Amino acid sequence: MTSKHSQQRSFFGHSRALITLSSMELWERFSFYGTQGILLIYLYRSITEGGLGIPQSTALGLLGAYGSAVYLSTILGAWFADRVLGNERTVFYSGVIVMLGHISLAVLPSVAGLAAGLTLVAVGSGGVKSSCGAIVGALYKHDHGRRDSAFSLFYLAVNVGGMAGPAIMGLLQQQAGFHYAFGAAAVGMALGLIVYSRGRKRLPDSERHAPSPLSSREKRVFSLSAIVVIAVIALLLATGTLTASRLGPLLFVVIAIVVLAYFVVMLTSKKVSTDERKHVVVFIPIFLASAVFWALYVQSFGVFIAFFDQRVDRALFGWEMPVGWYNSMESLMAIVLAGSFAALWARLGDRQPSSAAKFVIALLLIAASFIAYYPYLGQNHQQMPLVAQLIQLFVFTCAEICLAPIGMSLAIKLAPEAFKSQMLAIFYLSLAFGIAGGGVLGSHYSEQQEVVWFLGMAAFGALAAILLWCAVPWIRRVAPQAC
Repeated sequence: MTSKHSQQRSFFGHSRALITLSSMELWERFSFYGTQGILLIYLYRSITEGGLGIPQSTALGLLGAYGSAVYLSTILGAWFADRVLGNERTVFYSGVIVMLGHISLAVLPSVAGLAAGLTLVAVGSGGVKSSCGAIVGALYKHDHGRRDSAFSLFYLAVNVGGMAGPAIMGLLQQQAGFHYAFGAAAVGMALGLIVYSRGRKRLPDSERHAPSPLSSREKRVFSLSAIVVIAVIALLLATGTLTASRLGPLLFVVIAIVVLAYFVVMLTSKKVSTDERKHVVVFIPIFLASAVFWALYVQSFGVFIAFFDQRVDRALFGWEMPVGWYNSMESLMAIVLAGSFAALWARLGDRQPSSAAKFVIALLLIAASFIAYYPYLGQNHQQMPLVAQLIQLFVFTCAEICLAPIGMSLAIKLAPEAFKSQMLAIFYLSLAFGIAGGGVLGSHYSEQQEVVWFLGMAAFGALAAILLWCAVPWIRRVAPQAC
């Protein structure tokens, strides 16, 4: 049986609805990664340079808190889609919220614009991220043979947006200023909304309504709960209890409590069989390894950006490369290397490393990417050549490809039948948990202690790799599907 959405194919043999969704995701990633590429320097550069003049250590902590909030909001977005709006409307309204966030960053002055803008972008990006992919899956509900191809094209749009955003916004920031760059993100999101609005009629009817809408009583309970949470946050901000420097550690603790609760619920549930319970236990070291990886990875938007701004020779034939291009180069490498690694795994076949072993390789590679900075650390402040930076970036991107594409697959493989969605939510929480922790770690970076910091981060990744490698035989025995 073939759905009406797989008929009348025109986009690489796919429904035009895939264009609608891919465009939305492309522009959302354009605006998100473009902002990430310049956000740190906007925070710590002086007011005369167009920045906010926030201390660098505080800025690094804020960056981690913001990144973790985005992944936390994917859970909120999924809840709204399931219980209130449906996926189709969640994508649209979330896109509007993202656009308003970038407008706030572009036109509102000082810290007020920053707080409003980042809050709106974090909430909106979570909604787009959680629901857009779900609609892609719904397009191929009765056409499983084309689903993998559709998601490959969808993921390509993600990477194109991730490459173009930092490139264009980084150049605009350098030539015209931060607020023009943020304005470009708003324009990009507006273009995504226009394309999405014109193509909404092509999307499945099943995605237009919440599959499990709230009852009248639940609406009252959740509305009251939301008001209480907002009031508590406002009180903490008004009294100075919740400050920028405390936000990262607070999110880290909150996420840790949520994750612990998730694992306890699954391990004690009567709906989980004995074998499934063993698989949940196996997922714990996988979760921790993933969190360590993302704590190191988030430095590509934090300390690595600061280093690229301050200590890398970015001159090319008399022209200085924009700071935001660090993340564009990373996305470009990911696009090129993803195909190479896919071909490598296919060629190796049964001889390729297990999924858990690929996690080990990823941790070792990302640890090595920190060591690549060692010759340029210390008191001599020798500038890092651009070639050396590209080598570091190559190793870093190889690490990402060894872990990121298989994390969700592992979560689904090890999930109990009654908790498939929750296990996937836990995987996303590993990103939120790791990024929050990475923000806390990044806040301790300083040029005076940079040798200790870089080597410490490398040791952190290597130690996690060794511990996971020691657990691989046990994982292979208890959960062969993870190998």
